Amino acid sequence: MIEDVSAKFKKVMTIDDNAIDLYITSRLIKKNNFAAAILPFSNATEALNYLTENQNSPDLLPEIIFVDIYMPLMSGFEFLIAYHSLPEQLKSSCQVFVISSTIDQADLDKANSDPNVTSFQVKPITIDFLNSIRSLIKE
Repeated sequence: MIEDVSAKFKKVMTIDDNAIDLYITSRLIKKNNFAAAILPFSNATEALNYLTENQNSPDLLPEIIFVDIYMPLMSGFEFLIAYHSLPEQLKSSCQVFVISSTIDQADLDKANSDPNVTSFQVKPITIDFLNSIRSLIKE
């Protein structure tokens, strides 16, 4: 876990099977004081386990979740289905953003129609995108 106390958000979870994308996203988040702590996961199942295990510890939960769509073992869409069944208390403290390199309109529509998804962003995550989240989510 990477920490920085002067950031906008306390914790951000990133879920991406691509190690390079995971690293770049983490560096961008850290460099731009977007989050004090980054919870990087290369596997959606492990991320879901983390959320489930810590559902009664709000201080350990992320405020923002970035999840890739196409991953082995558990895709981002499968993660969203499982996430949907988590307690409302947990989901109300998290904002989920789908991050993907897909240009498939069916994927965009599916992500944007999910009630737990705040928005969809084409990879890579940019400073402008992080700034738009800062503006969207007021403390």
